[in-house]
Amino acid sequence: MEYPGKENTADSYKNGNDQIVPVLMSIPCDRAVFPAADEVSLHRVCDAVHHMGEARNRGELGEAVAREIETFSLAELQAIGGSIRNEVDKLPSPYREKIRPYFHEQFFGMHHRLLCMFRSGVFRRMDEPITDPETFHKFLVMVPEGCFGSPADSGTEFRFGEPGGSLFYYLLSAFAMFVMDEPGHPVGTPFPGGFIVEQRGAEYSCPIRDKEEDIPFSICNFCPAKQMEGV
Repeated sequence: MEYPGKENTADSYKNGNDQIVPVLMSIPCDRAVFPAADEVSLHRVCDAVHHMGEARNRGELGEAVAREIETFSLAELQAIGGSIRNEVDKLPSPYREKIRPYFHEQFFGMHHRLLCMFRSGVFRRMDEPITDPETFHKFLVMVPEGCFGSPADSGTEFRFGEPGGSLFYYLLSAFAMFVMDEPGHPVGTPFPGGFIVEQRGAEYSCPIRDKEEDIPFSICNFCPAKQMEGV
């Protein structure tokens, strides 16, 4: 099956400002493209991409992401948490201690925030269009490739080693970057060299935003933050 995304040259819709917004082209996600993927994981990832691709605005995207996140069991969340903890433990001190709370926020803080907004009905009142639909489409195309690529190439930083963990990472990243228009890495996240993700008014800057282009599955390639000047 080749799942439709949000752009189709023969279709379009109007956003809340009566602007014509193109609907994205189909996104390849099937057995022919990923022959080594197990059936359960293939359907899970492809369905998630399909549901996100159907969103017509930021609120619908938030709801789509939340419904996918709700499918993760407690055991899966515990395994993902263990993978994150193990990867952070490998980092040198004192960087390890500095970055640990930001990774926790990136995953479980964002997970809590997403579900609170979903269950309180916030997304039903968000009818703003997705800010950068072209980048969003490219992100959706990347997701199955990142989930079924080798762990070393996933660009998720945590080498989950299985599609479910990578999908969880990409879902939360979609919420941050395309629903909330925030960086994939939370404000304040430190990087080697003493630089951090910064916010000034409504704009964000990151010391590594443009430095991950050689990693095709990195969320940095889709992040709304700008490259920090002089870094």
